[in-house]
Amino acid sequence: MSGIRQPWDEEQVRSLGRRLGYTVTKIVVFGPRTSDPVRRVIDVARASEAEAVIVPGLAHFDGSVPDALVAVVDVIAVDTGETHSRWIIPPDEPADMGTG
Repeated sequence: MSGIRQPWDEEQVRSLGRRLGYTVTKIVVFGPRTSDPVRRVIDVARASEAEAVIVPGLAHFDGSVPDALVAVVDVIAVDTGETHSRWIIPPDEPADMGTG
């Protein structure tokens, strides 16, 4: 996806990670023939106990964050600065607001 911009995209990912207080431990790069890249990102994120995955832009996921990925880690897009957070409280369960 990044093509000749790959070095620039990697530096942008590292830079945003540092600004947000993350330690960027790995940059994962897939080619156009990579099978099931989302599953592979999930596997890498779990193996490295990542809190977030930072991507150059959502175009790397065909325009939207995969639900399976955001269920495992926060997803941060460099181009928009948006963070797609995991649910702390499952959306179908009421929150305990400590009032009872």
